[in-house]
Amino acid sequence: MVVLVISAPFSGCLWEKEPPPEVIEEPPHFGAFSVVAPIDTGINVYHNHFAMNDSYPNWLLDGMGVNMVCEIAKNGTWQERYEADRESCWDVIGAGDIVWFKGSRIIGTTPDDNTDIPILDDPTDGHGSAVTGAVLNANPDAVIFFVEGFSDAAVLAAANQPLVDIITTSFGPILSVPVPGIEDATKVAVIQKKKLHTGAADNSPSPAVQDSTAGPPWSIGVSGYAEEGDDQKETMSGSYPDVAADWTQVLPNHDDIDGYHETSGTSFATPRTAGLLSGVLMRLRAEFGDDSSGADPAIRDGLLVNGTNFTLTNDDLRNALNRSGWYPSFSTWDPLSGTTPISPIAPCSQVGWGVVNESNVLPIIEHLNGTASMTQRSSDVVMCMEANQAIREAYWT
Repeated sequence: MVVLVISAPFSGCLWEKEPPPEVIEEPPHFGAFSVVAPIDTGINVYHNHFAMNDSYPNWLLDGMGVNMVCEIAKNGTWQERYEADRESCWDVIGAGDIVWFKGSRIIGTTPDDNTDIPILDDPTDGHGSAVTGAVLNANPDAVIFFVEGFSDAAVLAAANQPLVDIITTSFGPILSVPVPGIEDATKVAVIQKKKLHTGAADNSPSPAVQDSTAGPPWSIGVSGYAEEGDDQKETMSGSYPDVAADWTQVLPNHDDIDGYHETSGTSFATPRTAGLLSGVLMRLRAEFGDDSSGADPAIRDGLLVNGTNFTLTNDDLRNALNRSGWYPSFSTWDPLSGTTPISPIAPCSQVGWGVVNESNVLPIIEHLNGTASMTQRSSDVVMCMEANQAIREAYWT
């Protein structure tokens, strides 16, 4: 979680503000898809992790409001590719432009005109590239609508995109200090626009309830657990969230084309959760013949899946997520690992409904499509998390 602080001959932009009369050749049937919107520092569109050989169809680009296409360079180092595209792409992107970087999965925008290089990750940072990498680690087929920024305007840029399913944010006040943040904008996204929002709890043991990113009752607050270690709670990770996800991951670098690094934090557990949920949506849409995305009330009646004899709302998906959570056994705790053991008494106060990883995906799908119902959570867990929700509703509404 970051602190919120108030050369190919044909590379370059193909569209400048208005699309040309000629159209991009349509790819084969696109099929079911899901759009995830990470909001962060910027994105390294040149990294192989984000590459895509196919093209997005025109109707998808139109639905996302794309008004520029940059066909990014495919040869050379990161710096050489950036320089090759600079004059025709990076130097002409303006605030509010929605750009597809052809050759990648990235459609991006910068709503505020206060950045040196719009959309592209800051050479001294890299947070946004890693966050987006975590989404695609969980669902390699997700469509990415990347928004650069740490503001209400950035969240609303994603909220107002009718095709966006899930918004994921990994920034907020340090130590979860109870100060205003992006909660007004995420409320619009979830309550009015019917999307899902995953928000990172702080990288401290502070309760997530009062955190403006993870705490509002309409948000899915995410803390961390040691999936690659002893399967216990990461000590420096928010407490009493909704769920806990993988704290340490291997994610793409921001300043080269094929490098990776291992990094840790709720910043990456959170987009991983968003990616898993988007994968659930894709598979249910494929099963029930739904070839669109989002839950725009004016277009899809607030339904995340609107298929043949099957519908799904954000509440339905969230309830299934809650039911799928599980608690690692205390017996796996390694006292030398630096983690906090999952207590057999009120583990919900540590990791909420429990752990979410790839093992949750199929049970969620089968529960929602009626193939195999997940068992109800025990009464003590339900009471604990109902109390959590009541506290959050009293605090934030």
